[in-house]
Amino acid sequence: MLALITGASSGIGREFAKILAYRGFSLILVARRLDRLEELAADILENYDVDVNIVDCDLSEENNCYSLYQSVEHEKVDVLINNAGFGAYGEFSDTDLGIETKMIDVNCKAVHILTKLFLRDMEKKDFGYILNVASSAGLMSGGPYMATYYATKSYVVDLTRAVNEELHEKGSCVYVGALCPGPVDTEFNKVAGVSFSLGGISAKSCAIDGVYNMFEERKMIIVPTVMMKALTFLSRFVPTKPLLFITGKLQRRKGKAQDSNII
Repeated sequence: MLALITGASSGIGREFAKILAYRGFSLILVARRLDRLEELAADILENYDVDVNIVDCDLSEENNCYSLYQSVEHEKVDVLINNAGFGAYGEFSDTDLGIETKMIDVNCKAVHILTKLFLRDMEKKDFGYILNVASSAGLMSGGPYMATYYATKSYVVDLTRAVNEELHEKGSCVYVGALCPGPVDTEFNKVAGVSFSLGGISAKSCAIDGVYNMFEERKMIIVPTVMMKALTFLSRFVPTKPLLFITGKLQRRKGKAQDSNII
């Protein structure tokens, strides 16, 4: 069995790699930071009897998404984990447009392209797993002060739901699901410029939950921890305007907490 993981150099992606290596999967690890990929590959090869290939690739460039697929097409990937992604904090009118368009390219376009290309192959053999790492943000009505990030994750969730239903109606054995965690202790905070007001779970715990619910439960939407399940469930019953107000207040607290950490 062969798994390809994007954003594998740190955080949840790194933990996915270790968990799947433990399960006996050979790996194709994709990220921008070659040095970290080499370090991870060496660690896995030292501890597990699996094959590991690394690909340094910037998925914000559309052509790189196609090149990545073409470079591994002959390998017959069984599991695709679209984990690469990032966020940014600030008022929409003030945040950097270049960073936001790059975020859309990584969080949405790359996920879209890779999901479609690998899904076609998986449907031909009627076997395979695709897990798109989204966020609990994608289950909300929007996120003031992280507007673009929330919108990109909503895209991932909605795309996943639709494709999952299409596969179900065809009676396909191919799985497509979305992992939607709340706060996770990764480098996301540093990149996004925020500090979570709620305590985050470990990247390892998040990845374990994702892998279990993908293989054993085949859940379409995976929300780790009982608390986040409850919060996302209850949010369905809150009218949009009050929910946006609450979300905005929580996001402002994130930004203030990050400012305090910087000082």
